[in-house]
Amino acid sequence: MTDPLAALSAVDPQIADVIQREVDRQNTTIQLIASENFTSPAVLAAQGSVLTNKYSEGYPGKRYYGGNVVVDEAEDLARRRVCELFGADHANVQPHSGANANMAAYLALLEPGDKVMGMRLDQGGHLTHGSPVNFSGRLYEFVAYGVDDETECLDYDVIRALAGAERPRLIVAGATAYPRTIDFAAFREIADEVGALLMVDAAHIAGLIAGGAHPSPVPHADIVTFTTHKTLRGPRAGTILCREQYAAAIDKAVFPGLQGGPLMHVIAAKAVAFRMAAQPEFRDYAAQIVVNARALADGLADEGFRIVSGGTDNHLMLVDLRPFGVTGKVAQEALDAAGITTNKNAIPNDPEKPFVTSGLRLGTAAVTTAGMTEDQMAEIAGLIARVLRAPDDAGVIDEVRDAAAALCSKFVPYPDLDH
Repeated sequence: MTDPLAALSAVDPQIADVIQREVDRQNTTIQLIASENFTSPAVLAAQGSVLTNKYSEGYPGKRYYGGNVVVDEAEDLARRRVCELFGADHANVQPHSGANANMAAYLALLEPGDKVMGMRLDQGGHLTHGSPVNFSGRLYEFVAYGVDDETECLDYDVIRALAGAERPRLIVAGATAYPRTIDFAAFREIADEVGALLMVDAAHIAGLIAGGAHPSPVPHADIVTFTTHKTLRGPRAGTILCREQYAAAIDKAVFPGLQGGPLMHVIAAKAVAFRMAAQPEFRDYAAQIVVNARALADGLADEGFRIVSGGTDNHLMLVDLRPFGVTGKVAQEALDAAGITTNKNAIPNDPEKPFVTSGLRLGTAAVTTAGMTEDQMAEIAGLIARVLRAPDDAGVIDEVRDAAAALCSKFVPYPDLDH
């Protein structure tokens, strides 16, 4: 069979060039976006396979099309592996994304207009946790909780009092920009006290949970959703875990309630990622992510940055840039030019607009996949500080870009794709 990249180059050299330049960018620049990772060549192979050709509406053994006897095995493997990995009763591996997984969970548990509690977007929550511009905030009555103004951590007594006053049908725990360990047992107690269901959005920390580097929500939550492409290091997609009593409702909500035919090539890639996450070396990887995050946070603090909440317990940190007199937008653009990929992010009680922000959200999953450890985190912290002390200095930008490329040359994530 013709090499896929050679075939692509022959048919569409422009897209082939885009892909190759993106390979070069990922291989030669430092990747610190907390929601990104380098997936394995095995996952890439599954996702780029002929399974993309198969239409498979329904579930294994109950499809609306013929010819699914082979691909059914892939979905069964993915479901079984992820249940074993997380100790769950039931899994649906068809959601195309984490947002879709969350929407399916709401469809399964709620009626439009039901009251839900979720974390505020500007204090660490996700769009699907009740933002008024998102379907969640438009279809359901969300009540928001946030972090304590002084500690910048969740205050479970305040959350308990809010739940008692509001009596929500569902409480959503989980975040997209929260650097501390979430106490799922406390959320379960609060939910039980007010007669609410508990859903955990574990998108960011799924890989840490699988690797034993973060407590698991599965024993406490009615439903757990997550993406498979962040710390779990799989393809870009979502998954839902639930207790057996919600299995039928979840499956019905995903199909036919929300999606049509599943992406069988992506489901196969999920199965590969789940198998890899069950290996002993993945536990070492998850632990190193956390070690690296703490080292990077400490290095940045030593350079004069303020780390929101004083540190991190997981893979990410929020960096308050105000001591350096730059905004998140300026910092992101300057660092991008210097070969360090980040994303601007609001900090709690941020005075800036969402497209500007006062902070950066940094994560260590990708650099850990590339093989970097604490020594490299200290070096990266120094490079970030050099840029943000002089974000308009072209000479400094050039010097840091060269230093970043030199560092990455020792930790190339895709050497076999570097043509």
